[in-house]
Amino acid sequence: MNKFLTAALGALLLPMALSTPTDMSAETRQNPFMVPYDTPFGIPPFEKISYGDYMPAIEKGIADKKAEIEAIANNPATPTFDNTILAMEKSGELLNKVMLVFGALDETDNNEHMLAISEKAYPMVSAASDEIMMNDKLFQRVKYLYDRRDQLGLDGPQKRAVELAYKDFTRNGALLSADKKNELKALNNELTQLFLTFNKNLLASTNSFEIVVDDASQLAGIPAGIVSTAAEEAAKRGKDGKWVFTLHAPSRLPVLKYADNRDLREKMYQGYMNLASSAPYDNRPVIGKLIKARAKKAHLLGFDTFAAYMTDNVMAKTPDAARNLLLQIWGPTKDRANEEIAEMQTFINQSGQNFKLAPWDYYYYAEKVRQKKFDLDENEVSAYFSVDNVRKGIFTLAERLYGVTFTELPDAPKYNPEVKVYEMKDKDNNHVAVFMTDYFPRPSKRQGAWMSEFRSAFEDADGTSARPIVYNVGNFTRPTGDTPALLTLDEVATMFHEFGHGLHGMLTKAKLRSQAGTNVDRDFVELPSQITEHWALEPELLKEYAFHYKTGEVIPESLVKKVQAASTHNQGFEMTERVTAALLDLEWGALNPSDNEEIDVDAFEKKVAEKLGKPDEIAYRYRSPYFKHIFGSDGYASGYYTYMWAEVLDTDGFELFTEKGIFDPETAKSFKENVLEMGGSEDPMTLFKRFRGHEPKVDALLRAHGLTPRPEKAKGGEINTPGGK
Repeated sequence: MNKFLTAALGALLLPMALSTPTDMSAETRQNPFMVPYDTPFGIPPFEKISYGDYMPAIEKGIADKKAEIEAIANNPATPTFDNTILAMEKSGELLNKVMLVFGALDETDNNEHMLAISEKAYPMVSAASDEIMMNDKLFQRVKYLYDRRDQLGLDGPQKRAVELAYKDFTRNGALLSADKKNELKALNNELTQLFLTFNKNLLASTNSFEIVVDDASQLAGIPAGIVSTAAEEAAKRGKDGKWVFTLHAPSRLPVLKYADNRDLREKMYQGYMNLASSAPYDNRPVIGKLIKARAKKAHLLGFDTFAAYMTDNVMAKTPDAARNLLLQIWGPTKDRANEEIAEMQTFINQSGQNFKLAPWDYYYYAEKVRQKKFDLDENEVSAYFSVDNVRKGIFTLAERLYGVTFTELPDAPKYNPEVKVYEMKDKDNNHVAVFMTDYFPRPSKRQGAWMSEFRSAFEDADGTSARPIVYNVGNFTRPTGDTPALLTLDEVATMFHEFGHGLHGMLTKAKLRSQAGTNVDRDFVELPSQITEHWALEPELLKEYAFHYKTGEVIPESLVKKVQAASTHNQGFEMTERVTAALLDLEWGALNPSDNEEIDVDAFEKKVAEKLGKPDEIAYRYRSPYFKHIFGSDGYASGYYTYMWAEVLDTDGFELFTEKGIFDPETAKSFKENVLEMGGSEDPMTLFKRFRGHEPKVDALLRAHGLTPRPEKAKGGEINTPGGK
């Protein structure tokens, strides 16, 4: 999907139970998308939106967009940046408006109404995108500017916008013959339908799985809070007196990590590994069709493979460059993983057990070894990380680094009652952005965590401008009874991660819509999110937000030291999961199957694992049938490696903070001005080097994961505040 059709198929947005408003008849009420939002800061008026509002707004939005594009394409005036590039960026306001909301609710309120709309809407949007990107008159205007870009007096962001627009058109078929354009349109429509099927199967398969426990003795080892949540889930399902566990991470991971009952762990593991892998929700045939359609699309556009097509448009440039990065990491990662496996097998043997470590044992015995080596109980740690405390931590981080503050807006429109809405202001009390958080799982919400927006930022030459409306979504452990939501260390890192994306979206000062916020190369977009994770366990910040939910006492220094000492524990496992997922993704993108060739998903995964020498005890992070990143859309297809690519950037970048001080004002100012505010207005490598002073090096990533020694940190940062909150 191109950046000019701003209603992206892969928009990551959220849910609300919608119904037709009852305060006026269907004949007299206005479609809320068709009029300006009369709400604080232009937040969508969620409570006024009904299912029946979507398709009329989408259809009109597409018609308006087409008319605006035709006017640009047929403009008799000589092409200029304003009458062509900027005009394209400004077109489609209604379509953008409705699709941002629809995409949001579709991701988390995927009921029969939303499904019916999505099956109509997404193919229509995809077809409209094809029509625009294959409009030869429009392309010729862009080409005119591209050919003269050095003589037009454009500033840097404008020139970059022209270059990227030209590339966008060519990557979407502008140079193809009429017959080939029709072939590409058919392939894009096929891909859109396959994405819909993949995502529908995945959600249905996830929600259809449950483990029902009716014997309390089987729950030994599982934290009391998780057991209480399982009892509440059972009651919701009409199974009072029992316990129900699901495949959602807050339920799945504690079972794998803490359940003493090995059979229970295996049931959970097998349920997850076989997700969307059997009728009626089998995604393996869908994957086969996707791979073939993608290969055909890449060939049509002049690329040897789909992976080559996807990497051409980002920092890596080639699949080989991405693969080489991963292989630099893979060697020390595999060595560490094998050491961890041997360590756990020794623990099993010394405990008098007579079995070989299996994948469903990995989390459990990794935790046992960690407790033994570091005397660290993660349940004890979680008591200091209630969801409200961690939210305070991310806000404190933003204030100390970037001089912004957050004020809750309790009466602001919300798409779900659990959402919290905040206004971000700068040090001079000026409005900067709206920020929303939605942190708990629901059956209608897809798994994972993400950031997106209901409105992007821009600033036009005539003074027209807008500030962003950004939100973070998670699936964190829910509160139970009188116990608040207590986050695991992984969940804490995830909240900081998504907030980093949020800062990228909120602090942007890029003027062009196509360059604002997170509109950057895919392998650069994870830099702000991943570097933000580093502050989560820094002592100087912990003393400002990590307080025990019962006593109010700050997390003790002794516990922090244990957490930090254990921070690189199990990194062989964690990095093996990530690197092998990224390499599997690239291998899928390298395939060029014929139409009659059968694609055996299970056999292909096994072949890749054997080629890499992946330890049998460690499964793929995502089996292909539920690898939504790469098969639920084109978003991260042949691009899952970008998390690792960006981690090279973020670990190298954070070492500058460790050298200067983690809250060093000048370093923070440089990161804010050269990365967060710039968006995609300059080449990402240029921005990184301007901040860091050199090109990124993989050594920093290896040090961060304990695979090579770390550098000494700047002095200070010890927790020495004994009082409570």
